[in-house]
Amino acid sequence: MFILGISAFYHDSAACLIDNGKILAAAQEERFTRIKHDASFPKEAIKYCLTEAKINPKNLSYVAFYDKPFLKFERLLETYLTFAPNGIKSFLEAMPVWLKKKLWLKDMLFRELPGYKGKIIFSEHHLSHAAAAFYPSPFKQAAILTVDGVGEWATTTFGVGNNNQIKLLKEIHFPHSLGLLYSAFTYYTGFKVNSGEYKMMGLAPYGRPVYTQKILDNLIDVKVDGSFKLNLEYFNYCTGLTMTNRKFHRLFGAEPRPAESTPTQFYMDIARSIQDVTEDIMLKMANHVYQLTKEKYLCLAGGVSLNCVANGRILRESRFKELWIQPAAGDAGGALGAALLVWHQYLERDRRPLRSDSMNGAYLGPQFSDAQIRQFLDNRSINYRKLSTEQIPKITAGLLDHQKVVGLFQGRMEFGPRALGNRSIIGDARSAKTQKIMNLKIKFRESFRPFAPTVLEEDVNQYFELGRPSPYMLLVANVRKKLRLQLTRKQKQLLGLNLLNLKRSTIPAITHVDYSARIQTVNKKINLLYHSIINAFKQKTGCSVIVNTSFNVRGEPIVCSPKDAYLCFMRTDMDYLLMGSFLIDKQKQKSLTGDSDWQSQFKLD
Repeated sequence: MFILGISAFYHDSAACLIDNGKILAAAQEERFTRIKHDASFPKEAIKYCLTEAKINPKNLSYVAFYDKPFLKFERLLETYLTFAPNGIKSFLEAMPVWLKKKLWLKDMLFRELPGYKGKIIFSEHHLSHAAAAFYPSPFKQAAILTVDGVGEWATTTFGVGNNNQIKLLKEIHFPHSLGLLYSAFTYYTGFKVNSGEYKMMGLAPYGRPVYTQKILDNLIDVKVDGSFKLNLEYFNYCTGLTMTNRKFHRLFGAEPRPAESTPTQFYMDIARSIQDVTEDIMLKMANHVYQLTKEKYLCLAGGVSLNCVANGRILRESRFKELWIQPAAGDAGGALGAALLVWHQYLERDRRPLRSDSMNGAYLGPQFSDAQIRQFLDNRSINYRKLSTEQIPKITAGLLDHQKVVGLFQGRMEFGPRALGNRSIIGDARSAKTQKIMNLKIKFRESFRPFAPTVLEEDVNQYFELGRPSPYMLLVANVRKKLRLQLTRKQKQLLGLNLLNLKRSTIPAITHVDYSARIQTVNKKINLLYHSIINAFKQKTGCSVIVNTSFNVRGEPIVCSPKDAYLCFMRTDMDYLLMGSFLIDKQKQKSLTGDSDWQSQFKLD
């Protein structure tokens, strides 16, 4: 029985296909359209999912949508009426889209799925998040906490999952939202809302929490159990086209940071302060959920669950024995949750948790065979070297040892915002130059942004204070003290971006200024090739940690196809591209500019 799950029309539209409860395929629409955070109806993602299963819409038994459009529309109308006449401009922009398209979603689904005659089931937004958090988890029974910007009305929920049933117990409603509070500060510190939150999280360790009390005294009233209320006098998101207002700016004594400007110490301190507030609230919530449910395990989803620093604190400081976080924790994962909810709760089908989880390492997207890749390369006369299975790990490890930056295009594309070795750019974690080179010459992004390590799962305890696997790069932990380097008294007094170039450990490329790292562990059974490359690097150098960042440049989605990968490779200072079994050397490639014949060939599909 095939069930198609869909999320759309807010950000990160996606589709997912399950067959008798097994996850077959899942992907975000942005990967196909090349529009970052694409919110449009996921035509291409649906097409991919159906192609992966070799079916068409008439073979589907159910279609599940991740939220209830009429409830969301009710919330918008009620909000505008409450604040009228304020917000008229926002109202006039929003209403035509709803009246022409979003309210008639059922009709659109039948049009976009020709031949489908079955039921369309609409889940509630946070129930979809909860399902995506619990059903793929390794736990038979667990508490569930979902935190994001807003769904229909709910912004935070908690409940319990038991076998195939989920029961949500309590929720916090819009306009009071931890996700929107964090996004307001994302906007204030000069980053794009629903896109730049992780940038602010990366900026926070350069700052000091000097504004934490000001936030708690003026912007948010937090109770012991983690419940909260925002002081809406300081925000503009209910009716305006910005997140903060003049009163907010007067409170902190400055206007929002202009985009693309260099962050000053003030904005770093702001970032650190709201990060600390967010972590404390999440921890209070988790402790309250534990006290009420007494469950041993906690499952997390919703956009705020991508805050891996807060996740690390919950793991270390809460009373839960273990966490599991949905790797596509944001709206994209809602497509998966909606589909699983139909199978387990609506159809009452039993659930058998797997020891790790049922996400297949999040490798759920398109893959391309060597034959397809070779055809792409040959059609465009691209120079390459064919490697054997035995050569790939050793040669790649050798390139990394010689400080080369390598693009990996292997197997199935990852589902969710993190690249986990199949659509990744990798480098040597031992090199102090790697972070600067990859940020400025390859990713074209802000210099302060940290890079994540990938480490062999069996070796994680040698390098990090973690003590458990972290397959989805959703936990932050500190580098072990034995690997840290002593700073001089003068160095310890440095602030802000002056900290950037300090070598802080023996694996400096992935060690943030506070000695933390956002860790991915790689398991041999889940990704043999990636494990083999890192293991070969370990045999060569004695180090089983490498740098892993997503295969894209700033402002673009992670690459999906061979064409995407090669274009990204050629537009950056990446040294090598390993696409399937084919190793491509940058020095042996034609330029993308000044060769019209070559470029016209490249446009061929």
